[in-house]
Amino acid sequence: MALLETISLVQKYDGRQVLKDISLTFSRGEAFGLIGPTGAGKTTLLRLLDLLEVPASGKIYFEGMDMTRSGKHRLEIRRRMSFVQQKPLVFTMSVYDNIACGLKWRREGHDAIHKKVDNALELVNLVEYKNRNAKTLSGGETQRVAIARALVTEPEVLFLDEPTANLDPVSTSKVEEVLAHVIKERKATIVMATHDMSQGQRLADRIGVLTGGEIMQIGSPNEIFCMPKNTEVAEFVGVENILKGVISEKDDNLVTIQVNDSTIQAVSDFEIGEAVYAFIRPEDITFTQTKDRTSARNMFHGKVKMMTQVGPLVRIEVDCGLDLLGVITKMSAEELDIDIGKKVYASFKATAIHVIRRWA
Repeated sequence: MALLETISLVQKYDGRQVLKDISLTFSRGEAFGLIGPTGAGKTTLLRLLDLLEVPASGKIYFEGMDMTRSGKHRLEIRRRMSFVQQKPLVFTMSVYDNIACGLKWRREGHDAIHKKVDNALELVNLVEYKNRNAKTLSGGETQRVAIARALVTEPEVLFLDEPTANLDPVSTSKVEEVLAHVIKERKATIVMATHDMSQGQRLADRIGVLTGGEIMQIGSPNEIFCMPKNTEVAEFVGVENILKGVISEKDDNLVTIQVNDSTIQAVSDFEIGEAVYAFIRPEDITFTQTKDRTSARNMFHGKVKMMTQVGPLVRIEVDCGLDLLGVITKMSAEELDIDIGKKVYASFKATAIHVIRRWA
């Protein structure tokens, strides 16, 4: 039995539908990543799951009990959950007292509070900050206080709403380190909303993609990022080569796809005549100056039409009958002497292509 479950959940604000037919299950002890663009409805869904709001329609179950509108049990179940907001508030008091406040409200004994708060401080690596005024902390330190405050009550479900959205890279890394430790060591179910795709990939056991108020796909990180079910998911998770074509030949599971005046080979079960999309991740494209021997079944010769540096990486767009976008390191681009206007070979394996049916 699922710990937490939703069935056909709908939410509306002022007559506007913001969540549509959301059916999800969350197992005890799993880390679930909810990814999607800003405004997709992630925060609204978390608030419904945390029983802070009542849905317009649909059901919410906790351990098989209907919690959708039950006033009697909602508070009891909410005490078994914790919520870390995107911009957490801290009180004008010490870090220790901020973390302890939930335990004090629950009237726990002094010794139990002291032990649990010390453990929480150690968990988030803030022991030396215990007597500091929480209002003087940095954004990353404040976020760790909020996580400690949420965990100190030993919740069965921890909700995280964009836990690193407003943090610098160093603070983000520290918060993710804390979350990774929590996921590994605690038995709590964690539901984390984020627009940071790589964060979901690093931390979650399963991922749900939410766009426009609808769940587009649920699966393992590998399934979501390498085998998207539709173009909306593919575009969101960074599959920038989306080629429209038709299966023209088939030999067992090796198919030839006609894409405009070019053909590519992929592994697929689709039959000849099927209209399809072929998804190729930029990092799966290899560039060379010569037509080297390679196991890749797809190789094209073309002209570099655009180069964009993004940190240590370079995005390279090549016109070779197809428009192909690849990503390589800046050092590799320099070693290959790749520049705008120059000719290069772009290759990718048949197994690197994910093929889905293209509906009319």
